[in-house]
Amino acid sequence: MLKKVMLSIALVSLTVSQTFAAFPEAPISMVVAFAPGGATDITARIMAAAMNKGVGQQILVENRPGGGGAVAANFVKAAKPNGYTLMLTSSVYVVTPSLKKPSPYDPLKDFLPVCEIGDAPNVIIVKADSPIKTVTDLVTMARKDPQLVSYGSPGAGTTPHLAAEVLKIRENINMTHIPYKGAGPAMTDLLGGQIQVLFGSLASVISQIQGGQVRALAQTGEKKWPELQQVPTLAELGIKDAVSNTFQAIFAPAGTPPEIISFFSNQCVQALKEPDVIEKLKQAGLATTALDSAGLRARVTKEVPYWKEVIDKGGIKGD
Repeated sequence: MLKKVMLSIALVSLTVSQTFAAFPEAPISMVVAFAPGGATDITARIMAAAMNKGVGQQILVENRPGGGGAVAANFVKAAKPNGYTLMLTSSVYVVTPSLKKPSPYDPLKDFLPVCEIGDAPNVIIVKADSPIKTVTDLVTMARKDPQLVSYGSPGAGTTPHLAAEVLKIRENINMTHIPYKGAGPAMTDLLGGQIQVLFGSLASVISQIQGGQVRALAQTGEKKWPELQQVPTLAELGIKDAVSNTFQAIFAPAGTPPEIISFFSNQCVQALKEPDVIEKLKQAGLATTALDSAGLRARVTKEVPYWKEVIDKGGIKGD
């Protein structure tokens, strides 16, 4: 009896090994959680092109925007866990489940982490001629009269919005949130004087900072962005535990064989060692992190409860 069981296990292992040896035999679908032209879509197209050769099949980018990433997540969650459907998404992955009721997916159980591509800080900016010169000025004004300060973000529940909520919690202040449908309209209103402050992702504001139209008060990463060395981090200003980055990462449906997860994780990390890929991502506003499956899992495990606490304390609801 024992011999029969051992033989069955050996045959199953051989079948799995033979199946993986032939993988992949068809193009891979990389589902993107946002519309074409945005930062996540640009990242996906850079990575698809960079990984094609090593994977041995074409990686096709498929945009499924909506629901703060939930549309793409639900589509990929329902896909066969055979390695032919991946998802590339942003930090909304760890935020959306706490924003929406009922939660559209479980970020710790419904997907397997493949690779973190990179991240970038959010930036607090004001109009170039604003009387708000520093974060201290902003905090002082908000404490004096919360109605004096209105801040914009690219949307309710986005990481720039949550970065503002973290600042409010840490400094015990209040400000009026004005959510926009994207960074573009928010920037227009900042320059037009309709709002006093804008919390935005690095990619969406750096050109205006470099062009002198706006002034950056602080950045929210652990480290300074190379081109913003003159802009302090919140930690440097004495505001602790206020780090918020926007990351981009790849996930697969739960149940995908570990050999396939390892395969894609390795291909992703190898692609991110190429100087031209690093430079392209930098131009897109992303600093390469190249975390493998285990590294991405650690980040997700840490950030899901972190953002849930911020969302619950702020009484924040998604669009």
